[in-house]
Amino acid sequence: MKIMTTIKTVFLFCLFMPFILIAQNKTGNIVEYFGKEKVDDINEGKLLHVFTSGLALKIQNFHFESSSFPEDKVFRKFLMESDYLPSNNQVFDIDFQGNEQKWKAITTDSTNSFNDRSLRSSYVFLSYKSPIEQTVLFEASGHSLALINGLPHEGDHYDFGWNLIPLKLKKGMNTFVLKVGRFPRIRARLIEPQKKVQITTRDLTIPDILVEEQKNYIAAVRVINTTENWIKNYQLISEINGQVTKSKIQDIAPLSVQKVAYKIASVTDTTKLGKIEMTLNLSDGNQVVDTKTTTNIRINSKYKKHKRTFISDIDGSVQYFSVAPATNKQQDSLALFLSVHGASVKAENQANAYKQKDWGNVIAPTNRRPFGFAWEDWGRLDALEVLNEAKRIYEPDPKRIYLTGHSMGGHGTWYLGATYPDHFAAIAPCAGYPDLLLYRDASLTRRLQMSQEQLSRFGLTPKVVARLKAKPLPTAVESLIYRAGTPSRTLKLIRNYLHFGVYVLHGEEDSVVPTYIARDMRERLGKFHSDFTYYEYPGGTHWYGNHSIDWEPIFDFFKDRTIKDVNEIKTFEFFTGSPGVSATSHFITIHQQIVPFETSSFDFSKEENKYILKTENTALIEVDLSVLKDIKNTIEVDEEVFEIKSNKTIFLKKTESKWQLTTTPSLKEKGPHRNGGFKDAFNNDVVFVYATKGLPSENEWYYNRARFDAETFWYRANGSIEIVKDVDFSLNKYKDRNVVVYGNKDNNSAWKMLLKDSPIQVQDNKVDFNGKVLAGTEWGMYFIVPRSDSNKASVGVVTATGQTGFKAAYMNHYLVNGTTFPDVLLFNDTVLENGIPAVKCAGFFGNDWSIETGDFEWN
Repeated sequence: MKIMTTIKTVFLFCLFMPFILIAQNKTGNIVEYFGKEKVDDINEGKLLHVFTSGLALKIQNFHFESSSFPEDKVFRKFLMESDYLPSNNQVFDIDFQGNEQKWKAITTDSTNSFNDRSLRSSYVFLSYKSPIEQTVLFEASGHSLALINGLPHEGDHYDFGWNLIPLKLKKGMNTFVLKVGRFPRIRARLIEPQKKVQITTRDLTIPDILVEEQKNYIAAVRVINTTENWIKNYQLISEINGQVTKSKIQDIAPLSVQKVAYKIASVTDTTKLGKIEMTLNLSDGNQVVDTKTTTNIRINSKYKKHKRTFISDIDGSVQYFSVAPATNKQQDSLALFLSVHGASVKAENQANAYKQKDWGNVIAPTNRRPFGFAWEDWGRLDALEVLNEAKRIYEPDPKRIYLTGHSMGGHGTWYLGATYPDHFAAIAPCAGYPDLLLYRDASLTRRLQMSQEQLSRFGLTPKVVARLKAKPLPTAVESLIYRAGTPSRTLKLIRNYLHFGVYVLHGEEDSVVPTYIARDMRERLGKFHSDFTYYEYPGGTHWYGNHSIDWEPIFDFFKDRTIKDVNEIKTFEFFTGSPGVSATSHFITIHQQIVPFETSSFDFSKEENKYILKTENTALIEVDLSVLKDIKNTIEVDEEVFEIKSNKTIFLKKTESKWQLTTTPSLKEKGPHRNGGFKDAFNNDVVFVYATKGLPSENEWYYNRARFDAETFWYRANGSIEIVKDVDFSLNKYKDRNVVVYGNKDNNSAWKMLLKDSPIQVQDNKVDFNGKVLAGTEWGMYFIVPRSDSNKASVGVVTATGQTGFKAAYMNHYLVNGTTFPDVLLFNDTVLENGIPAVKCAGFFGNDWSIETGDFEWN
């Protein structure tokens, strides 16, 4: 992997995203643009204050650092120096080019927004002097992160005006530091809440009510708790068409906003087709405390394009997908087309771009948000959840499952197809790029070919260009961290495309995803693939109408291909970057790797009297012979021959370079069910458990960190993660669920229940790393271990030896796609200033989850 690819990730996204959006704006009609549906009206209370003046600091560092551990000297300053107050023309620092970085006074425009091109790559400092201690809602938009009175909060970089942060203002000066998002505009205001606990209709998740289906529907709405107490045993009562449905909602933490699920009654009266009014009442169990009405409920027919919802296994949240149903009302055994959308496109608009087909249903998942995770990480899981839900509802012909998508969805098609090759009969990436980081790297390479005069217009001086062109050698720790991203390196899995047919569609004049990327894939496929079609639409730009994705020859191509029956297959290959992401192709599963998160593979073939299996970087493999009709006498694995005695499943394990037959692997070991790295903790109906046994200032930090991560997962993943005090956690109540522990052995009482046997122990002033001891308050850690009382759940740990270490760990880039996190990361309090060089240790546990058999590197 090119190391500079990851190093430049954030820089490239910021540099090129405006051009992507401009191009889509000119040529598309299904795209949801930033801020298009921005909330302006306030229905949650009374406007208390509008921020009209502040200070701005431009930090044009071009993000040379790792995207997993980005440098952030500004936030570090405010985090570590609680009394820091900048002033106009004050010098913050000197950049690497020798330029002074100064705070500059700014004011808002007529829309009460700070809106100026000079705000790109900037921080905005705001202050409010409160005459009293009071609880307010902080509403801001256009920023990616915020520090409010020294505590981090998620931003609103979509510029939708969704974020409402309950906070208690101090009497006197209160400070707000906002990191400017993708566009140089910021709006911020304070709202005096109408009620202590209330509903907000910003960011609803609502299905269509289908007149043919008599059932309770699932929807989600956010509830604001502006009190300093837990809200428990509340109900949401929905009323639609005279039908009332009551739903108990989950507990809501103090000073937080939670997106909660509730039920809606069915409407089977066909005269009600169209939009209908629904009333939501929030009850504390005794009386109604808030009422909100919405007219966004659509009564529809299942034979028309519509939205469906389901409960996600990732976090218990309500997610939706859209359907362009088949015109054939005989729903059984039709085809299923999974269509993944592009950047900033809503799933419903993706489905709307298709004409309804007579031989299959078009299913459009959300990727959790219009940008979400570029169909990686939790976007990948969303696609799989929607695929499974659609299979349950429509019962398609299992041999006729297809995958397609446009732009970022074209990337999703390349990526999901390479990752789950036995799921699809054919794929059709449209205007797509195979590898996200390589796409960004290639864009930078093209940009650097400009003249210096042209580059200077983008602020790229000769010194900046020299840095961007430099290719520093990674340290052993850096290389190991980057290795955690192997499952996303699509081209390392390229031979998985041999499982199916590939139709590549691209505009001849696409400048957003340049046509040369498609031509490169044509050349790569041409070297080994015998079943692919390549077509450049003449004069086509990035989006040239609905036929940019709803292209009839694609569906003709699909119609001629089916998933092969396993008994028809004579030979096939499979590659994976991690069994925890993708482990199985047809009847063979890779359970464990020799080198974690390096590419593993097998090559299977049949001969007259034996099966042949050739492997790479594979430690434990399963072959399910029960699905095969022509049982052979032997199986040869890397030239070692084993006799086959029955048509049952066999397991083979590699020990000291020798294969041997073995029993069913223990679920206590690593495997497809639980394999790490750290991001995998945020799955399996995860619950956040925060410390309450430390000093008040420590408890505040650990609670805020859990709340911050929950805010981030809501915003980026339409999530709804339950937050729990350590003293309220029990193993039985949260059985078999993933847990993320915030705190250490001394201050989180759940530690002894969940982590008493962990080889890593963290407490105040001390890290014990399997006998290696580091003292001091400056250490922070992320790590994941198996939950000892469960065969499937994991425990993620966000911990520190003291407040300086924990403040250094405030960044939650593990909830951002394109970042790479192995099982274990240990770093010190300079990580915000120095980035990845401040990581002391990184590594993967062994297949037995021990350090002794693991792979670790130290700085």
